[in-house]
Amino acid sequence: MKDIRLGVMILNYMKYVKQLAVIMAVSFAGEFLNRVLPLPVPASVYGLVLLFLLLITKAVKLEQVEETGSFLVKIMPVLFIGPCVSLMTVMGSVADKLVSILAVIGISTVVVMAVTGTVAQAFLDKKADKEEKAHE
Repeated sequence: MKDIRLGVMILNYMKYVKQLAVIMAVSFAGEFLNRVLPLPVPASVYGLVLLFLLLITKAVKLEQVEETGSFLVKIMPVLFIGPCVSLMTVMGSVADKLVSILAVIGISTVVVMAVTGTVAQAFLDKKADKEEKAHE
């Protein structure tokens, strides 16, 4: 009985290892694109776009990355501890630019919220139009 439970436990862990391997492979592909392409785009953005394209084209199924992706999102605050500590060590050199940094963060947050709201509203309007035409 213990052997069966151990086997099930190993298979369960292997599922997470496979999902993490897919996410890491896409991340490494983003790093490769960052090195090869002469554009000033961060490797993480290349990786996210690549994963998005793979999910849309169904080359990677959502089930292949969903559970590990959800786990990574849940622990995201912990992942920010290191960069925050590093920022604290250079706070002296950043302090004189703090107002401009906060202004950029505030303005970009408002712009992102406005664009997201506009796009979401456009999608909802389009969906409502399709439903209205379907009922006619």
